[in-house]
Amino acid sequence: MLSKNEIIQTVEMIKDQNLDIRTITLSLGLFDCISENTKKCCQKVYDKITKKAEKLVAVGEQLASEYGIPIVNKRVAVTPIANIGAASGGYYELALSLDRAAKTVGIDFIGGYSALVHKAFCEKEKQFIKSIVPALADTSKVCSSVNVASSKSGINMDAVAMMGGVIKDLARATKKADSIGCAKLVVFCNAVEDNPFMAGAFTGIGESDASLNVGVSGPGVVEKAVRNKPNANFLQLAEIIKKTAFKITRAGGLIGKEAAKRLGVDFGILDLSLAPTPNMGDSVAHILEAFGLETVGTHGTTAALAMLNDAVKKGGIMASGSVGGLSGAFIPVSEDIGMINAARSGTLTIDKLEAMTSVCSVGLDMIAVPGDTPTSTICSIIADECAIGMINHKTTAVRIIPVHGKKVGEEAHFGGLLGTAPIMPVHGASSDLFIKRGGRIPAPLHSYKN
Repeated sequence: MLSKNEIIQTVEMIKDQNLDIRTITLSLGLFDCISENTKKCCQKVYDKITKKAEKLVAVGEQLASEYGIPIVNKRVAVTPIANIGAASGGYYELALSLDRAAKTVGIDFIGGYSALVHKAFCEKEKQFIKSIVPALADTSKVCSSVNVASSKSGINMDAVAMMGGVIKDLARATKKADSIGCAKLVVFCNAVEDNPFMAGAFTGIGESDASLNVGVSGPGVVEKAVRNKPNANFLQLAEIIKKTAFKITRAGGLIGKEAAKRLGVDFGILDLSLAPTPNMGDSVAHILEAFGLETVGTHGTTAALAMLNDAVKKGGIMASGSVGGLSGAFIPVSEDIGMINAARSGTLTIDKLEAMTSVCSVGLDMIAVPGDTPTSTICSIIADECAIGMINHKTTAVRIIPVHGKKVGEEAHFGGLLGTAPIMPVHGASSDLFIKRGGRIPAPLHSYKN
C-alpha cells in the first residue's frame, strides 16, 4: 500500500515534474494465426488484435482519469512477423493488416514487424528484410526492428549490410516527411523480448499469449530531486536517485497491474526508463547537467550517465519484482530538448553518444545525419554499436535517420514526441571495404558460458 505521504509526493510529481506512464503495451502472441494462405493469415492477425486490444485505449483513459496519472501512449506488440509470415510469405500484406488493426482499436503504434537474425538468416528472412521499406513507407502505425547481433552468437555482418541499405532506401521512400520512416525502424544487438517501448517492441517466443507491459518515465522528477541537493556527493546522490526511482516504480506498478486486471490478461513487466520528450522539464540531458556538467556531451558525461542508469535500475528493482524490459535512461537526441541544444552547439557528437551508449539503456537513438551519408558508413555505425552490446552483454541499438536532401547545420522536424533533430556530422573516411567483407564477427571468448 502507498502511504499518505507517498501519495502526496506522487501527486506533486505528476503536477509539477512531468511524471507519466509513457506507455501501456499489450503484448500478443500470434503463433495461432500462422497459415500458408496469406489472406487467411492476415485475417486471423487482424481479428486477434482487434479482439484482444479493443478495450486497451478505453482502459488507459479510465485509469488516467481515476488515478490522475497521464498515460501517454497505448500500444500493441506482436510476435515477430518474420516468423508469423514465413509460411505464406505475405509480409507486406501482414504489415497492412497490422496497420489496419491498429487504426481500428485506436492505438498509437504497433510493434513486431521484426526479425531475429543475429547469427544467420534463411531465405525467408531475407525476403522479410526486403519488405521493410514498402511496409513502413505505406503504413503509419507499424514499427519494425531487426536483431542482427548478440553476445552469444556475434555480429551477422551480412544482415548489418542489408539493414544499412534498408535504412537508406526507407529514408528516400519517406523523404517528403524528413525521412520519418526511419524513426519507426531500429537495429538491435541483444534485443529484449518484453520491451514495451517503440520502435523496438515485439513479443518474444518465451512470453505468454497475452500480457500487459508498462513503461514508466519521469526525467523531470529525477532532475528535481538532484537539483534539490546541490551539495550532495555522488554516493548521496545515488541514494537520492534510487529512492526517487523507487517511488516512480511503485506508481507505475499500481497502474500496470490494474490495467492488466481490467483487460483480463497477465501483468508482464514494468520498464522504468527515463524516456525524455522535447518539452522543458522532461530531459535526461538536464539531469546530467544537474550533476554539475555545463552541458551534456562534455567530459564527464559518460560517468554521470553510468551512475544515473545504475541508480535508476537499483531503485526500480527494490520497488517491484516485475521490473524488466530495458529500464534505465534513454538518450534519443531528437526527443530530448537538452540533447537537441547540445547537438546544435556541437558539444554533443556521434562519437560521444557512442561512448554514452556503453552505459545507457539502449544505444544511438533518433540521430539525424546527412541524407548523402554512404550506406557503408551507416552499416559501420550499426556494427560499432553492436560491438559495444556484444562485448558488454547489454542491449544496444541504432535508430538513425539519413534525412534525404538535408545537410549538417539543417534540422529535421518530426513533430510530437519524436521532436526535432539537428543534422549531425559523420566521419568522411570510407568504411566500404570493411563492410564488403561480410560474414560474421565471432562472439567474444567470455560469451562461452554454459
